[in-house]
Amino acid sequence: MPSPELSVWLLSAYRSQSHGAWADWLCKTFSDIHWQKRELPGRHFRWRIRGNPLSWLHQLPDDTPDFILATSMVDLATLKGLHPRLANIPCIYYFHENQFAYPTNAQQHPSVDPQMVQLYGALAANRLIFNSAYNRDSFLQGVDNLLKKLPDEVPQNIVRELQNKCHLLPVAIKPVACKTERKNPQLILWNHRWEYDKAPQVFADALDILSKTYPSFQLALLGERPPQKPDALLQIEQQHSERITINQRVSKKDYRQLIAQAGIVVSSAVHEFQGLAMLEAASAGTIPLVPDDLCYREQYAEKYRYKAGSSKALAKKLYSTLQQPPGAADVSFCYEENLINQWRALLQLGPECNGF
Repeated sequence: MPSPELSVWLLSAYRSQSHGAWADWLCKTFSDIHWQKRELPGRHFRWRIRGNPLSWLHQLPDDTPDFILATSMVDLATLKGLHPRLANIPCIYYFHENQFAYPTNAQQHPSVDPQMVQLYGALAANRLIFNSAYNRDSFLQGVDNLLKKLPDEVPQNIVRELQNKCHLLPVAIKPVACKTERKNPQLILWNHRWEYDKAPQVFADALDILSKTYPSFQLALLGERPPQKPDALLQIEQQHSERITINQRVSKKDYRQLIAQAGIVVSSAVHEFQGLAMLEAASAGTIPLVPDDLCYREQYAEKYRYKAGSSKALAKKLYSTLQQPPGAADVSFCYEENLINQWRALLQLGPECNGF
């Protein structure tokens, strides 16, 4: 076990639901470490990723830790520059996501600032930990693509230097208990944010197609939604009102019960680095249907994947799954019981480790 004297700063610049759950899990699970946690609210993304050193200017602890564990939303290079006492403190940089693989939104201001924050942070850190191979590979490829666009005076071998720091260690989940007799094979679950990066329109259009050949399905529509309902949700409400069994965010307890009851869980995301919502549902024996892309290729067998971005392909996969469900997907690789020793080893060895 880690020494009781071990002191770690846990810096998370964007406390979303998943980032917050990860940070809380670390502090609770490894309680013999002296954690000093600093988090910023999960809102105002552009300001948060660029402004966190300013927000924390007078908020950091007075002492110095044995090492820093920071998420990739933290502007680590600037933070070290503003606090010279941290210059030689070793750091682990944890990538829940990377800004090189995010889909663009027409409403967003185009800027490489978020990418540069993560590039400088990765250079300033001792170890880079990614939650999936897709996350790591898209980051390294994105850095390479960016560097090739710069006009001059670009150092050689930056990508190789970063690659040598990389390790994989997913966020751990607690599997959801499921009683087979409570399963509803006809219930299709959506448990994602209703935002552009989750591509809910693909899901909505697939349901319209499915209803013509298999009208007896049911829907559970969960997930965070913006103040103004997106067109995809309005379309589903209008076209499938009689099929909707629930249409709201629910408590964590009710959420776990619902994902255990559903027969199928769907993702149509155009960005996903680990896909915790899908993994949790799959742990309950709910059949995952995912795009043949992103992190899903390393997590789910081909029988669970459909052509990315295609409503027709999703509708076809839904139809075949409703008619003849495949066996449950094995997602035990991300269970807490199978990852806790790797996380313990990382925290014991710290940023200077060559492996864990």
